[in-house]
Amino acid sequence: MNIVAGLGNPGEVFNNTRHNAGLEIVQSLSETLGCPKFSLKKKMQSEVCKLDQNVFVKPQTFMNGSGFSVKAVLDYYLKKSQTNYENLYIIHDDLDIALGDFKIKFASGPVGHNGLMSIYQHLGTKNFWHVRIGIDTREGDRTMSSPVYVLQKFNVNETQKFNSVKMKVIKRLINLIT
Repeated sequence: MNIVAGLGNPGEVFNNTRHNAGLEIVQSLSETLGCPKFSLKKKMQSEVCKLDQNVFVKPQTFMNGSGFSVKAVLDYYLKKSQTNYENLYIIHDDLDIALGDFKIKFASGPVGHNGLMSIYQHLGTKNFWHVRIGIDTREGDRTMSSPVYVLQKFNVNETQKFNSVKMKVIKRLINLIT
């Protein structure tokens, strides 16, 4: 079974922000594959949509608490203790990658991403797939702090770039999980 989680912050105020790249992609991926509507699973603090051997997850704990939700989903669906999650895909924003680019790597993610740090803590490992979505358009200008920058909404041109990379990521993930 594949577990595909998109990280971000719940609530309409965070829609179309850089930090919600993961949530937006998991939503589009599930729709592309024909997954029925997400339903809220209170004990997992997540919205979940199951289709065949894939479980799509939108944690509802805010970014910094993502580990709780991901661990609860894994405990429910996998029902076994693991340290290597070769079928877990975490989709998240990455300030080290330019907007329009992405990387998919096993056991390798950015340093300092609070959502990932929470997952590492709860799982006790980094051994899962990191689907890293580039969100950086600062071109070296670091006058705005990272926490403020990631909560900014994409402008029109950035939205077009994001939508383009989103389709590439979806295509790649479909090949990996189906």
